[in-house]
Amino acid sequence: MKALLNCLLALAVALPIARAADSDSIESVTAAVYSVISGPAGPRDWDRFRALFIDGGRLISMRVTADGATANVMTPEDFAKRSGANSASNGFYESEISRRVETFGNIAHVFSTYESRRAPGEKPFARGINSFQLAKVGNSWKVVTILWDTEREGNPLPAQYLTTPKR
Repeated sequence: MKALLNCLLALAVALPIARAADSDSIESVTAAVYSVISGPAGPRDWDRFRALFIDGGRLISMRVTADGATANVMTPEDFAKRSGANSASNGFYESEISRRVETFGNIAHVFSTYESRRAPGEKPFARGINSFQLAKVGNSWKVVTILWDTEREGNPLPAQYLTTPKR
């Protein structure tokens, strides 16, 4: 019996755990993603971040090179390693400035326009759109994919993605 309890305790410690309300709604899971990746220089709660995704979830950033656009596909763990190295020594604050949500059954798509800053109140150094694909698993909303692209010369944010439609 003691061996079983030790095994269960080890499993509970090893599994990433989201905060109780993180996956209650489409709004709470997307807000949790922004919350985890944002903050002053220092560590982030990457266990919480990983817990927001389904098994096999992905993050995909679009990159533009001289050869054209390419997709950089990452697991939540890959993203945590890449971003963790930067956030250890640099502040990073990403905030949603508008959103569009489409749902059907147990799936949702959130087009989330964002601004990135090094410190609260500073002028944004980047803007873009995070395209969240979400799935309702049991009673929880989980991230399947986050695909994003940034605003740049020749690729401005369209006006319709700078305001949230009225419901």
